[in-house]
Amino acid sequence: MKPRRRLRVLHVGKFYPPFMGGMETHLQSLCGGLQELVDLNVIVANDARHSATDVVDGINVMRLGRSFNFAAAPICPDMSRRIREAEADIIHIHVPNPTAILAYLASRHGGRLVVTYHSDIIRQKVLGRAFRPVLDRALRRCSAIIATSPNYITSSSILSTLRDRCRVIPHGITVERFQNRDPVATARLREQYGPRTVISVGRLIYYKGFKYLIQAMSKVEGRLLIVGDGPLRSELEREARNRRVADRVIFLGEVEDVAPYYHASDLFVLASIARSEAFGIVQLEAMACGKPVINTRLDSGVPFVSLDGVTGITVPAADPDALAGAINLLLDNPELRSKYGEAARRRVEQEFSLDQMVRRTFHLYTEIAEMSLSHAPTVSVT
Repeated sequence: MKPRRRLRVLHVGKFYPPFMGGMETHLQSLCGGLQELVDLNVIVANDARHSATDVVDGINVMRLGRSFNFAAAPICPDMSRRIREAEADIIHIHVPNPTAILAYLASRHGGRLVVTYHSDIIRQKVLGRAFRPVLDRALRRCSAIIATSPNYITSSSILSTLRDRCRVIPHGITVERFQNRDPVATARLREQYGPRTVISVGRLIYYKGFKYLIQAMSKVEGRLLIVGDGPLRSELEREARNRRVADRVIFLGEVEDVAPYYHASDLFVLASIARSEAFGIVQLEAMACGKPVINTRLDSGVPFVSLDGVTGITVPAADPDALAGAINLLLDNPELRSKYGEAARRRVEQEFSLDQMVRRTFHLYTEIAEMSLSHAPTVSVT
């Protein structure tokens, strides 16, 4: 019997590593797992006006020349032609990415369309409303729309009208990378920062809610490690001084390997305050290290990742008192920390591994390969 041809898949994103961001990290991880299963190519924007093609960890990445940015979206005049000329069975676009959607529609490519819907357009509300008809047109052409949590389908005004096309495939991580402890590094950090240590990881930007976490530390006997950098660093350092906790709030900036910091800490906090935090993948990293999570009750995938009363505690957003209460409860109760931490580790292993994400995505590709564009899957976790 003649062997079956491998599916040809073209991923279209904004950028690709070494340009770093949440969507870019996800794209790299997913493509890394899929490259052994499909014929894979990637199209993204370059950070310069010229185009360049390179191979990143075995993956063909075409970085198209970028003329300018519009509302943080890279404008690549050649993207439509590149999509049209791609001999792909499936075009897989990662959104929000208005210019990629426009380029796809203009290309009139005849293959199946899959969209990973990372987030609504949150801050640029005027642009979001103006772009909505175009996005709706593209989404209604989809054979499948991948959402990263059932919560986001329910809470998104866009996805909630397209439930019949949605498939839930959560983000996944390489669990072993975080579970393999470096005992020497962990012991050194514990000696340096002492007991009752809280960790939070993320860019220092408005929706991460670090201001409220710093305020909470004025009512906590312990130390907070903040891993990450961003435009609000000076403002947050000033907040720590004003709250008289600067000696107990440590800004570490970017670190080469965050895993030892997770292992050296007692618990993890994600204090995000807006649904711009669509998932909170850093929760998975902490959970893989066996740490309980304190997160916030957002109408996004955040409370879907770490479950209140199972793998940690969920509190109202932008509430320093609630954050302090949850932190103190866990710091004062090692048995509860251990219970939640073990449950967190099991949940990541069972639901959020990179292998699971890749398997679910490949299964979706094979499922839609012989479907007509008018037929779509139902909402489920494969």
